[in-house]
Amino acid sequence: MITRVEGYYQSGAKKPGYSVEHTSKDNGDKIILHKGDGSGISEEITDYTEIDKKVTELQAEYDAQEYARNRATSYHSVGDQLDMLMKDMRDGTTTHQEACEAVKSKYPKP
Repeated sequence: MITRVEGYYQSGAKKPGYSVEHTSKDNGDKIILHKGDGSGISEEITDYTEIDKKVTELQAEYDAQEYARNRATSYHSVGDQLDMLMKDMRDGTTTHQEACEAVKSKYPKP
């Protein structure tokens, strides 16, 4: 789940010289900016329109890559793949290719 603070950083709304405090409560997320010069100046972001648009965009990008994340954890380790390739070359089999195709079939690109 993409948070508002991630959307804040990615939206280009970041103010130089300010640190960010992000809280999440039952009534929603809140972002407070604190000026880093020791003055004690803080301001709360009240208009989240652009930030929420960015959160929606980032979440859609993340969701679209679910198949890739699933594939990455399903492939055999590099060592096992190299072993399969060497055996395939030696024996004239297609074990490695079949293993890769099984993962791609299980998690197809959308």
